[in-house]
Amino acid sequence: MSGVPASAAGGSSSAARRTGPRGTAGPAHGPAERTTPRGAAVERDAAERGTAERGATEGGAGGRGGKIAAAAVNQASLWNVANLLTMFRLLLVPVFVVLMLGNGGYDPAWRSFAWAAFAVAMFTDLFDGHLARTYNLVTDFGKIADPIADKAIMGAALICLSALGDLPWWVTAVILGRELGITVLRFVVIRYGVIPASRGGKLKTLTQGIAVGMYVLALTGPLATLRFWVMAAAVVLTVATGLDYVKQAIVLRRRGIAERRAALKDASKESEA
Repeated sequence: MSGVPASAAGGSSSAARRTGPRGTAGPAHGPAERTTPRGAAVERDAAERGTAERGATEGGAGGRGGKIAAAAVNQASLWNVANLLTMFRLLLVPVFVVLMLGNGGYDPAWRSFAWAAFAVAMFTDLFDGHLARTYNLVTDFGKIADPIADKAIMGAALICLSALGDLPWWVTAVILGRELGITVLRFVVIRYGVIPASRGGKLKTLTQGIAVGMYVLALTGPLATLRFWVMAAAVVLTVATGLDYVKQAIVLRRRGIAERRAALKDASKESEA
């Protein structure tokens, strides 16, 4: 006999059974520590409200920060790379005119400098629109200033060439008339949709740039003959693409009117029903 009471031995074994596998005490089942279903629900509601309030606070701060950041981006977007290139091309227009008409307008050296200014303007025109679309730098200023810069440098070159007697005035009238007419036409039909730029239009712009650039230079001999044919091709492309834009504008307007009438008819049927 060990002399240990059975109740003590039993108490030890009961304590061992209540102890978990890691030696931790099992859950207590006393009446003071027992949680009622109603109490658990109240605790869950309080926790959910606290989480929601923290989320709203953080979200509000984040939203305000996002709006401030967006406003800063919008304020700084005017001075992005694409717009700076467009502004640079606009500034090149008076520089080109001065160089083109310098020393009477027939000095080969001055004409070479004028060609360099014209070439830089046409070269940057290839990049500002691409940069704006690729890097999301499109702004209202760029939409308006970019076509103005294109037509300003081209118009200045054509008018100078015709004023100096190097290019017939009717060529200048055809090219500038087409450019201005298509620009006005785009604004007229913009409520019906946008006339997309075509490959023919891009080829026309390239051909015009090459032809005008060759006329700006004081070329002689075979190159002078070549520039005549390049300008002839530019005039043909100018007229052809202009007629194509007019056709697209007519189709776009008719389609827009038909869609508007169909929408009004559907709306009237729904109101009657």
